[in-house]
Amino acid sequence: MQISDLPYPDPGVPDARSGPRFLLWLGRNQIGGQLKSLAWGLLHFGAVACLPYAIGFGVQAVVDHDGQRLAAAGALLVGLGLAVAVGGFMLHRSAVTNWITCAARVQQLLARRAADLGSGLTRRVAAGEVVAVSTGDVERIGWFVEALSRFSAAAVTVALTCVGLLFFAPTLGVVVAAAVPFLACAVLPLLPAATRRADQQRAKAGRATELAADTVAGLRVLRGIGGEDLFLSRYRTASQEVRKAAVHSARMWSLISGLQVLMPGLLLIGLVLYGVHLAREGRITVGELVTTYSAVTVLMYPLRHFEEIAMAYAFSRPSARRAARVLSLERETTADGTTEPAEDPSGDLYDPATGLLAPAGRLTAVVCGDPDAAGRLAERLGGHPAERTDLSSVRLGGTELDRLPLATARRAVLVQDKDPVLLSGTLTDLFDVPSSGEVAAAEALAAAQCGDVLDALGQAALDGEPMHAHITERGRSLSGGQRQRLALARSLATDPQVLVLDEPTSAVDSHTEARIAEGVAALRRGRTTVVLTSSPLLLDRAERVVFVHEGEVAAVGVHRQLLASDPGYRAVVTRETDDERADEARTTPCIEEVEESA
Repeated sequence: MQISDLPYPDPGVPDARSGPRFLLWLGRNQIGGQLKSLAWGLLHFGAVACLPYAIGFGVQAVVDHDGQRLAAAGALLVGLGLAVAVGGFMLHRSAVTNWITCAARVQQLLARRAADLGSGLTRRVAAGEVVAVSTGDVERIGWFVEALSRFSAAAVTVALTCVGLLFFAPTLGVVVAAAVPFLACAVLPLLPAATRRADQQRAKAGRATELAADTVAGLRVLRGIGGEDLFLSRYRTASQEVRKAAVHSARMWSLISGLQVLMPGLLLIGLVLYGVHLAREGRITVGELVTTYSAVTVLMYPLRHFEEIAMAYAFSRPSARRAARVLSLERETTADGTTEPAEDPSGDLYDPATGLLAPAGRLTAVVCGDPDAAGRLAERLGGHPAERTDLSSVRLGGTELDRLPLATARRAVLVQDKDPVLLSGTLTDLFDVPSSGEVAAAEALAAAQCGDVLDALGQAALDGEPMHAHITERGRSLSGGQRQRLALARSLATDPQVLVLDEPTSAVDSHTEARIAEGVAALRRGRTTVVLTSSPLLLDRAERVVFVHEGEVAAVGVHRQLLASDPGYRAVVTRETDDERADEARTTPCIEEVEESA
């Protein structure tokens, strides 16, 4: 896989049972790139390791006054220099390719899991955690996976260098061969502490990221109530904690790096002293001493990769564990598997948990006293609840939505939550969504009362065409009511078989809300629509109103009838206070007594 071939047609099914298993799975799926990087690494490190032998050969030729051997040593050095350059260039190229392709695979897997889980993802994993996993953690995972091949090449080179010294200069080679394993493992006792400090830094960074995301998302509200300074001070405190944790972690890694320099340095000093002693006694030649000295000096280069692989694993292991946790999340189902029906299901929408029935082809309004309960009910009606709380499943025409493949369930039922997201791009891009093709964007915009929004976007567009106007990230350049109406128009344009709207007019004024109620009722006539709301204007347009209290259907009828007959419904819709309800309860018996006496 090359960078130009990204994205992957299919990133595969990851082994998300644990972080190490996930890393191993990534490495297996990149075996071609790993072998290529290993080959170039062996060329590069092997040429570097051979340089001391060429230098020693040349030095001995000078001592022996042999011009031919000196010329051969010079030619050998030129060839090795070219091999070092070419191998280093191609090693870096293949390593970066492995890094980017691995990170891209992980990002695709995370994006696919986010699409499968929908809004239920952020209910099970904090939004800041998701952001941290898809950015910093992805880079750390890619770093470890690509570093494996470079480490392998470095380890092979170190081993071959030690073997070569045993044959070239056995007396000194034995010392080097005995000392190198100790040098490679000297930092291992420090790794657990370094890993713990890295984990603490990552945890604090995740909390700071989550706080920053929440602050930015609510910045407009915070400014309105004068609370931005408070949240900025909280983020400043969290940022300082991250800085302190990073410094605490860096101290340990600086100690490890220092040892990686100190220990080979001590070996080099001892080796030179011992080698000079042997050379004076005539037991080794000057060329052998220079070769051994150069070989140990060069060994410091591949040995640094032992430190790098330790760092990469220490940082990537918790990152891989968090990524695996997100990737292991599954859409809860009531069956052992999913079944693909011969055709998309149709009929009444029924929720056994609450007893809610939305007849096919009718506009049903649902009133819940608890807004959070309304959000959970909307998730259930879409067939992809945030978490499994029971074994019942919403049925569409007798077919359980949880048994359907996710794509089929979403074709059948579309849920728009109370905080819909507008992605950046033009208005044309906003309406470039899967749809039946029977509802034009203009019809949907008209039904959602987006005329003033189009006028404003037309003035901002370079060519005066509203559909070509650019919408910023999450629609932040628009007001809350404008964003809500555009999101509603997008949902109407998809024209799903069943449309579930959770508080679709909470951010608009009453006059606009009345016109939206008329537009939605007219456009969705003959199609199943469920609106979770407590707005009297929307409730009055509904063909059927269902009052859900404490998780169960408490009353069914039309708005005016329930308003007159059901005190609980009336309290939610009219926003009665506890005192007002108590006064009403005391007044009602008095009125009945007067009527009886008359």
